[in-house]
Amino acid sequence: MEEAGADRPAGAAVRGDAASTRFSDGRSADTGPAPTGPAFAQADAGDDPEEYPEGRGRRGGGRRQGGRRQGGRAGGESGQAAGGPGRGARSEEPADPAARARDICLRLLTGTAKTRKQLADALRKREIPDEVAEEVLDRLEEVGLIDDAAFADAWVESRHAGRGLARRALAQELRTRGVAGELVEQAVAQLGADEEAEAARALVERKLRSTRGLERQARTRRLVGMLARRGYSEGLAYRVVREALGEEDEEPGDNDW
Repeated sequence: MEEAGADRPAGAAVRGDAASTRFSDGRSADTGPAPTGPAFAQADAGDDPEEYPEGRGRRGGGRRQGGRRQGGRAGGESGQAAGGPGRGARSEEPADPAARARDICLRLLTGTAKTRKQLADALRKREIPDEVAEEVLDRLEEVGLIDDAAFADAWVESRHAGRGLARRALAQELRTRGVAGELVEQAVAQLGADEEAEAARALVERKLRSTRGLERQARTRRLVGMLARRGYSEGLAYRVVREALGEEDEEPGDNDW
């Protein structure tokens, strides 16, 4: 019996009948279910740190730690049973289709703009009824969270400045994202012919050095192909490339003075 008592951690309740339940420091305790969750944390705070030097507890301490883990799980389950989220519980999506649709759209719109078609496609994948999706998307348009015209304008400005894309490539990208044809035309009209030609020249100048050492025909083909992939017309591409190669030929060589 002495050895069994020695294995019991300091502060733990002594098992017995209800009238004789005592803590080791002389305090009485109410009988009832074992404490769980925070109750274990409070009990741990009262332990004497010298009882467990260098973090090594007694054999009974191991059992208590196991009880703490069980208590944590029990606390989470009891929280769920009471209507509150248990520890680690995941928030469930609302059952109402309209509420679900709003949540999906707002998450997708966080940090980046989306077209109406992109949001409609996302709702369809989540099996939101079409009539509910249309109602939610109409409301988001009314409050300005969906604005395909503003999306198209920003897209053209960003992609032309960052990638040097021409009007044809920009229009194709906008159409694949569901922007209406008239909005696409208005957006790409921001770029004039002179701006497009200037962007093409800048792209060729950046690539020109990497083609040195190739035959002229191969250089022309490679540079024209690069411009074509960015949406530039064949006529403009050949004209810009010929001008760039001609200017390079006129530059003085390393041995010219």
